[in-house]
Amino acid sequence: MKYTDQTGRIISLEKIPSRIISLVPSQTELLFDLGLEDEVVGITKFCIHPENWFRNKTRVGGTKQIDLKKIDALQPDLIIANKEENEKEQVELLMKKYPVWVSDVRTLADAYAMIRAMGEVTGKTIEARKIFSEIAFRFENFKANKPELKKKKIAYFIWKKPWMAAGKDTFIDHLLSLCGFENVFANEKNRYPEITLDDLSEKNPEVIFLSSEPYPFKEKHIAELNAVLPQAKILLVDGELFSWYGSRLMHSPQYFMEVMSAV
Repeated sequence: MKYTDQTGRIISLEKIPSRIISLVPSQTELLFDLGLEDEVVGITKFCIHPENWFRNKTRVGGTKQIDLKKIDALQPDLIIANKEENEKEQVELLMKKYPVWVSDVRTLADAYAMIRAMGEVTGKTIEARKIFSEIAFRFENFKANKPELKKKKIAYFIWKKPWMAAGKDTFIDHLLSLCGFENVFANEKNRYPEITLDDLSEKNPEVIFLSSEPYPFKEKHIAELNAVLPQAKILLVDGELFSWYGSRLMHSPQYFMEVMSAV
């Protein structure tokens, strides 16, 4: 059986995989929701959902620092990776030994395609179709019923030391636009530009979101930015619901409604 991943690569599988390693936290959770309890044998230390997998499944390192020896010991017949979250050189090493399906998700349409593809590759087509259909239904309902707010300028921070924001052509930027926000860093050259507080002051966003991940922003960081932009509305937001593109998307529309009502 041949499958094309989201980078255009074709992988060949002799049978439905029974020893899967996931190197992508949001897709690990999707594999769980597809019912692949026994088939998934390895995850990363950042695959925190579901909790029982995080506690009990073999961890093969981080998304950027994969332990190749641990992967070899597990003898996977399928590895799930992501173009953005994993290191290209490490993934290419794995490709020499194992079938590696690589996702590349920047829009909801990409996420929907990934979910359907995961169902096909793992023999869970029906389960994947149900998850995709429910997520799509909830987002269509969100689009039809979201509050009509004046389009507000926003900055979405993912990191500190240095400050880094979500820029153009990112899944976060796509979801922010669905909410009706205008990303002040959408015209930067890099997808995740480094930002100085002077840059932030110059852009003068009306709203600032501080993500819970990958950097764990806290209340103290709100005060730091308020000193620069006292008029801005600054909120701590759930980064998983703005950046995870697997089955967790089920919960994003309702959360976005709550966030939009707070700004």
